Amino acid sequence: MLVLVDQEFHRPDDIEKADNKWLIDWKTEYDVITALEKLGHEIQIMGGVTELGVLRERLAEWKPHIVFNLLEEFFGQNFYVPYLLGYFELIRQPFTGCSPSSMLLASNKSLSKQVLAYHRISMPHFKVFPVGTRVRKPRGLNFPLIVKSTTEHGSEGISQASVVTSDESLKERVEFIHSRLGTDAMAEEYVEGREVYVGVLGNSRPETLPIWEMRFGNLPDSSKPIATSKIKWDAEYREKLGVETGPAKDLPPGVEDRLRKLCKRVCRVLGFCGYSRMDFRVTNEGKIYLIEANPNPDLGRNEDYAESAQAVGIEYEALIDRVLTLGLRSPAVRPPPT
Repeated sequence: MLVLVDQEFHRPDDIEKADNKWLIDWKTEYDVITALEKLGHEIQIMGGVTELGVLRERLAEWKPHIVFNLLEEFFGQNFYVPYLLGYFELIRQPFTGCSPSSMLLASNKSLSKQVLAYHRISMPHFKVFPVGTRVRKPRGLNFPLIVKSTTEHGSEGISQASVVTSDESLKERVEFIHSRLGTDAMAEEYVEGREVYVGVLGNSRPETLPIWEMRFGNLPDSSKPIATSKIKWDAEYREKLGVETGPAKDLPPGVEDRLRKLCKRVCRVLGFCGYSRMDFRVTNEGKIYLIEANPNPDLGRNEDYAESAQAVGIEYEALIDRVLTLGLRSPAVRPPPT
């Protein structure tokens, strides 16, 4: 098995002594690779690929049964990863996770939202501001708005300042995204409500994992309950604010069933397979808004996806084994009909 990672992987002698930066950069890779070794797989790790020819030679020489894809970027950009997966699809090389077409669609948030809106999936209204264009709020878009990148994931560029309530602050935040991240910006209506996540596992017959919720604990009164980059990646900051994730409890009547059905519908519309996660906001009245559909979410041992799987008896090594099996059976690498 070939394991693809973003950079050259360096395993510490003692993970308990690893610093916070290493844990942010490498914890998921460490967890997955350790699980694969416990499962008895023979693995090679390849990181920092910048030439397709080098990867092609490794595949031809070693002939792995499957590629475990942990790439978040290729040639320094996340939207190039689907092109690499397309190459695997062309040569019928099995790989883990979602198909290249679904990855390409999901990597462009504005495009995926337009597709989902066509299928009447309820989402916040939004407006895209391409780099270099004038920032002006449309009449049909109502404050407060939350401004984010159209292509970055992992809460990149999201902070409390992302929630804007005036034309001036909207302009400032959009220009921040343009200059700091170099991507188009998207402003969508901010939805007051509970932040819940639903993991999905499967190919043609996906199953949903228990509904997970982020609870924001002791946020200052002036702060909005949103998953900022600092909350997502700074464990000490989360602990300080009392931010926790766990099973969602006491949801309004009927919401749990609707969430599960909606997840499967989104998977069908976007063509997701393998493993994915849907992010929602649920209002006090029980109205559901899809915020984002995420192919290949974080597979770290203590992350929400793995913890929700464990809640239904799927231990971590078993989860990694399921991901492998789904990759081997993925419709993306089935032989063409004769």
